Amino acid sequence: MITIFYSSAGKIVYSQSTADLDVLVHEDVIWIDLFSPSGDEKRTVEKFLDTEIQSRAQAEEIESSSRFSETDTAIFANTNFLIPGPEEYAMEAVSFTLVGNVLTTLRDVPLRSFTELQRKMQAVPRLFPNGYWVFVSIMDQRVDLDADMIELMSKEIAQYSKRINQQEDINEDFLLDINQLQDNTMTVRENIVDKQRLISNMMKSDKYPSELEPRFNVLLQDISSLINHSNFSFERLEYLQDTVVGLINLDQNRIMKIFTLISLLLMPPTLVASFYGMNVELPLSDKSWSWVLICGFMIFSLAIILYLFKRRKML
Repeated sequence: MITIFYSSAGKIVYSQSTADLDVLVHEDVIWIDLFSPSGDEKRTVEKFLDTEIQSRAQAEEIESSSRFSETDTAIFANTNFLIPGPEEYAMEAVSFTLVGNVLTTLRDVPLRSFTELQRKMQAVPRLFPNGYWVFVSIMDQRVDLDADMIELMSKEIAQYSKRINQQEDINEDFLLDINQLQDNTMTVRENIVDKQRLISNMMKSDKYPSELEPRFNVLLQDISSLINHSNFSFERLEYLQDTVVGLINLDQNRIMKIFTLISLLLMPPTLVASFYGMNVELPLSDKSWSWVLICGFMIFSLAIILYLFKRRKML
């Protein structure tokens, strides 16, 4: 699907027909959004821009040369947008192409930041004189959503910390949940760093309007704050992870201590019973009251072991 945003009579209107590109001029077109486009739609846009749009494979490349490149007439930028899932986050590659003042975006999934911006463009058209303003607004919307995700993860970390303090359902599954949240935190951090690198590269270009520099600087400051916050969240999760492992080990040690105590308590009676179970002559074996003495010795040995355990504070 293609959506073309262009200025007309002081307003920003949109069209979803590639035929309009035959009559529109570059100065009027602000943004061309390609959402899972067909081959014909992509070729029509490339003909209008006189530039080849990057493929999805190129957008997903992780090398820095593929994430941002520049020619005499165009800027190509690629980044990933996070999509929250039930447990883990998915990353969707988005490609940006700036030719003149026209922004072209290529994506394969619906994105909230795009939808909200499209409504805002029609409500306040004066804020979007060209594609560069649309680009920085998309980045701004995306950073705000990333901030919301980091805040949500901070609340989850606080809940996990509360459960640990109350020692509520501390087990291996709980440890796996913390590990999953740790992975999500790293994914968000990597995604934010990718935005930081993209905006820094954009600011090195001489093509973007100088009046956008304050907005880019504010974006970089916001991103830097989010990176610090995500680092702090990751450190908190590492601390919680170590605490959970320690609590699980304490429970296991407590169980082993119980089994060890039981084994030691049963050792003297078992040893005495073994002796008197042998088919040989033993002291007092012919006395009718010998069992009383044997039971007394067993009880005495049990009392000695219990005393030693309590004295060493093992009970």
